[in-house]
Amino acid sequence: MGKYSEQEEHLLKHSHNSRKGGLKTMPFIIVNESFERLASFGLQPNMIIYITTFYHMEAAAASSLLGIWSALSNGLAIVGAFVSDSYLGRFRAVAIGSISSLIGISILWLTTIIPQFRPSPCNNQQHGCNGTTTAQFALILCSFGLISIGAGFVRPCSVALGADQLDNKTNPDNERVIDSYFNWFYASLGASTFLALTVIVYIQDNFGWKVGFGVPAILMVLSVSMFLMGSPLYVKVKARGSLFVGLFQVAVAAFRKRHIDIQMINYNDECYYKAPESKCLVPSSDFRCMNRACIIQDPDKELKPDGTTSNPWSLCCVEQVESLKSFLRVLPMWSTSFMPIVSMSIPLSIFQLKTVDRHVFPGHQFEIPAGSFTFFSVFTLTIWNVFYDRALVPLLMSRYPRGLSPVFRMGVGLIISCAAMALAAITENIRRNKAINEGFKDDPNAVLNMSALWFVPQFALLGLAEALNVVGLMEFIYTEFPKSMSSFALAICTIGIAVANSVCSLLVSVVDGVTSAGGNTIWLSTNINKAHLDYFYYLIAFLSVNNFLYFLFVCRFCNHYHDGLNSRLSFEEENEHF
Repeated sequence: MGKYSEQEEHLLKHSHNSRKGGLKTMPFIIVNESFERLASFGLQPNMIIYITTFYHMEAAAASSLLGIWSALSNGLAIVGAFVSDSYLGRFRAVAIGSISSLIGISILWLTTIIPQFRPSPCNNQQHGCNGTTTAQFALILCSFGLISIGAGFVRPCSVALGADQLDNKTNPDNERVIDSYFNWFYASLGASTFLALTVIVYIQDNFGWKVGFGVPAILMVLSVSMFLMGSPLYVKVKARGSLFVGLFQVAVAAFRKRHIDIQMINYNDECYYKAPESKCLVPSSDFRCMNRACIIQDPDKELKPDGTTSNPWSLCCVEQVESLKSFLRVLPMWSTSFMPIVSMSIPLSIFQLKTVDRHVFPGHQFEIPAGSFTFFSVFTLTIWNVFYDRALVPLLMSRYPRGLSPVFRMGVGLIISCAAMALAAITENIRRNKAINEGFKDDPNAVLNMSALWFVPQFALLGLAEALNVVGLMEFIYTEFPKSMSSFALAICTIGIAVANSVCSLLVSVVDGVTSAGGNTIWLSTNINKAHLDYFYYLIAFLSVNNFLYFLFVCRFCNHYHDGLNSRLSFEEENEHF
């Protein structure tokens, strides 16, 4: 599990050194993370348009590719955290990740400048145009891969690196300083997301791809430069071993001692191996098979003279066992969050928005970029969080001191997600019928006499669903884990996004393959006036309803695995709601 005392001593030594750490390092770290998010998030909304236009991919294939890219970017956060904790340290991990993102975005930018790096353009989708060569496709995949590696290294390590600079064990206000840092850090990320969805997308729509991809490349140059400039000032905590390895050690040790019959033998407290200064002295009763990992059978062989374990793959401490149990407890509830993220990950709505009137006011020249409509989701999420924290929680404090339970909010978020997809299907049905009635069935680029404001409610509902379900899930997981596993708890949420992106990509591929067989009407055709995107949204809504039923089952199922040892969440409150 690592020697946390060494880390604390390292931080304490530097906290008194005015040349290392402190607030003076914050601009370098926050600018680095904010610009990385601004650059990478600014590429995503319009990327499906770039791929379908210049690489001649169908909408379904492009959507699947982008889903895999997003899944890789989120999933590599676990790899980045592991490599950082075990080998490189946070500073090196962030530096390598930032440089990787810079190279990836630069390659992507070069595909807009050098004609040989991308296929020749097709005129009106004529059959005579040249296809994408293997080298050209490999180049853009290389770009996506480098950007994903960068995100996987920067995002899980940057926030922790900043906390290292401010962590001063002798300061009585240390926790308040750290909390304030987290608030400002995530506020800067919110501002970066807002700018990415508005300014960067607007530049791409109005100044072309060369400028639209060049700006993110310049931002990454500034990001890397700022981060490296602050290098002499950083507190650089050395790699100390990864928590993930500790969890694997429990599984291996329990398997090695599988011959122990824990039900036939009564062990006292002295039979369990406990880490120094650990408050967790006895393992819990659930997942009892894991308790074998911390049972001391032969002290002379399994323990060193100083009391530490001789082989961590044969004997683990009680705290390690309880950490793995915490992970197993949250898996069922964690799996219920996939479908809402799938609903938010579908990039096909940009094709719909390209066909409607996106002007803010009739006769006004300015129009909202199609890729910027995700802003309404972010805006709704922000407004709800402020309203909930500042208005609703104080109103409910007389009965619910902590506000609505995380599980209740997750359930409401799932219901709203179902409603959002049903509304999306209805809106697309209206848009498609209008396109056909106006004679544009064969012209997917025609702009209809239909306001884009029709699409705002579905984006707003998706934002509200995310604010309730995803944020509720984060709080639920955080309360289930010991405080020492806080970073790992939040990493699980990131992995959930990666899994959901993969599910979305697989679902698009399956639906496209099934509906295109036998000459049937393709649901996900690039010509959305001929396609049936509304059917696809109805399918997502149907799956979301089934997911909510699964969620209700998990709510009852989880009660059997909840003994209150590690968790700070009361399930009695949840039963009052459901």
